[in-house]
Amino acid sequence: MRFFFRLMPAFLLVGLFMGPGVTARAGDRQPQGEERLEALVDRAVTGNPEILASEEQWRMSVAQARQAGALDDPMLMLGVQNALIRDPFNFSRDAMTSKVVGISQKVPFFGKRDLMREEAGLESEVERWAVEERRLELRRLVKETWYQIYLIDRSLETVRTSAILLDDLVRQAESMYTVGKAGQQEVFQAQLERSRMEELRLGLEQRRASAIAALNALVSRPPDTAIPPIAPIKLRPRTLVAAELERLAESQRPAVKALQAKIDKGRAGERLARKEFYPDFTVSLEYMQREPVDDMRGDDMYAAQLTFNLPVQQEWRRAKAAEMQASIRMAVQERAALRNQIGKAIADGLAQLERSRKLALLYEQGMLAQAGGAAEAAMAGYRTGKATFAEVLAGRVNLFNAEREYHGAVAEHQIQLAVLENVIGGPLPPPR
Repeated sequence: MRFFFRLMPAFLLVGLFMGPGVTARAGDRQPQGEERLEALVDRAVTGNPEILASEEQWRMSVAQARQAGALDDPMLMLGVQNALIRDPFNFSRDAMTSKVVGISQKVPFFGKRDLMREEAGLESEVERWAVEERRLELRRLVKETWYQIYLIDRSLETVRTSAILLDDLVRQAESMYTVGKAGQQEVFQAQLERSRMEELRLGLEQRRASAIAALNALVSRPPDTAIPPIAPIKLRPRTLVAAELERLAESQRPAVKALQAKIDKGRAGERLARKEFYPDFTVSLEYMQREPVDDMRGDDMYAAQLTFNLPVQQEWRRAKAAEMQASIRMAVQERAALRNQIGKAIADGLAQLERSRKLALLYEQGMLAQAGGAAEAAMAGYRTGKATFAEVLAGRVNLFNAEREYHGAVAEHQIQLAVLENVIGGPLPPPR
């Protein structure tokens, strides 16, 4: 909305000649506008390329989680034992010569595989909530852009109304100049303001085209896709309580759930690191086939083994456990910081929401009518020669300021609702 404040001088010049009728329109088409907005939001959160890429990243982590804790492939061993070098391919010359087939399998210590799967699953859970957080942010961006377009539409509506009034004023000034009741400078000034209004209209249309292109990019459709003018909005009363919003944020905000998953992942990793102090095992079984030699039958034989590593290297194991403990503490502090941010954002959002609501009601219920009446009185006095052209301009400035503040307050109110939805991670409680 900053560009509106940069264009403030031009707005003031245009708004001098506005009538009070623009603001009096009711928001009878608001449900239709809301339906269009929700359709755009749904399209964005399901088809935006960044969201789709994030979903694929999450699917990758899910596939990686399925790989965790899997056993190593068993090892097959084929060999000859106790063969004679002078006759290496004759297996019946010595009773100790045997053909060997063996298989071995490495087995982690009890509980390690489960912890590996748990840790990897929690990592994919973090990715899942990250996708949901991006969706939440995208919803906010779509709604903010929508209400920026809404404010531009109201400004363009004001410009069109002002054009009609200003054309009348130019004709009035020319008529009064021909009969000697007004100076030529008043005619020139009225014509200059009409030209400046046209300049403002062109600027607003360019701003609207840019905002529409930004919105279309968010919802993944061609940038020149048209968006019809957004109907006026009628504010509806809401009662929002900070404590209730904080509870909702704690239960449904994806970022909070992602940090909780990181904490749980760190705890699983710490338990897994402590399991590293215990050995892993390798189980092997061999079958030895022997040929009969002379009067020896050549009985077959087997061998079974159980081997395990000796976990005597303690330093890296302790360092691994310390790493996991640090990751838990980090995630806990990140969650605490996020809760502080959420509390502050809710408090600020509610304060700005209340300010914009009260400001809109103040202008809607009194100041717009007062400013409009003053402007009309100055215009009537100018026609009869009882008011100067400067007084007409001053009356229109006051009316425009009221119109600008009213539409700005309505747009800010709706944007703050979208911001609060983003903060708590979901829809706001319904109006009571």
